[in-house]
Amino acid sequence: MVEVFKIGFLSVSLLDMIDILLVTLIFYKVYTIIRGTIAAQIFYGLIFVLILSFLTQAANFKALGWLLKLLSDIWVIAFVILFQPEIRRLLVLIGKNPFVRMFIKNDGANAADIISEAAFELAQHQHGALMVIVRSVGIRGVAETGELINAKLSKNLLRSIFFPRSAFHDGAVIINNDTVEAVRCTLPLSSETSINGSAIGMRHRAGLGISEQTDVLCVIVSEETGTISIAEHGQIKSGLSKEGVRKYIINAMHASRKSGFQTFWDALKKINNRNKTETEIGS
Repeated sequence: MVEVFKIGFLSVSLLDMIDILLVTLIFYKVYTIIRGTIAAQIFYGLIFVLILSFLTQAANFKALGWLLKLLSDIWVIAFVILFQPEIRRLLVLIGKNPFVRMFIKNDGANAADIISEAAFELAQHQHGALMVIVRSVGIRGVAETGELINAKLSKNLLRSIFFPRSAFHDGAVIINNDTVEAVRCTLPLSSETSINGSAIGMRHRAGLGISEQTDVLCVIVSEETGTISIAEHGQIKSGLSKEGVRKYIINAMHASRKSGFQTFWDALKKINNRNKTETEIGS
């Protein structure tokens, strides 16, 4: 390896510089995560021990090096035990990274469980609800009609939002993957005022209206009857059970991903066929 520069008896190559940079970035990232916690003080002590160990090896201090080696043999186990909450938080942040999520299979089952359970419990108390589940394309314009919160999806959060005395219970909730993007959103109303001869209220018309205009699922809980309905592609299905809602959401999300892949594959085939045609004409 080509030597870049030399400090005393240490020669530094380009590979060494890259190695030092990567280690520095890792330590900095860990520091930003645990900064302000009790673990930060332990982290400072760990860095001191590592630096001291490196210096003793460079200076060939055998006795001190032996003592520090005893500490370094168990530091990995100690690190995992001491920094367990921080490591869990780091892994969660890594898992939420869009690049990482491309390689992780996520069938939407967890979100479907949360939404179906929340809808069922809201229906039991006859608390009206309107939950819009984003599929292939975001609906940022609709989300901006309400209040953006970007909170982690949970059953208790949905129940709290649609509690009749809550400040956010009016309007719709926008759900994207495992995040509640916005609350108290205004949805476009469908021109339909009845289904199969039965009149529908404003909440159902709003759910039907958004499903007519965008690629979403809309879970509707009736305040009057406590029934659960799902609107999709301008159609509405009513009288669903908790398990029925869960299965419907999972199947619809699977179908959306397959449809998106098929559209991409069809586009590639069209480009390939067009190139073949142009080649044949040119020849």
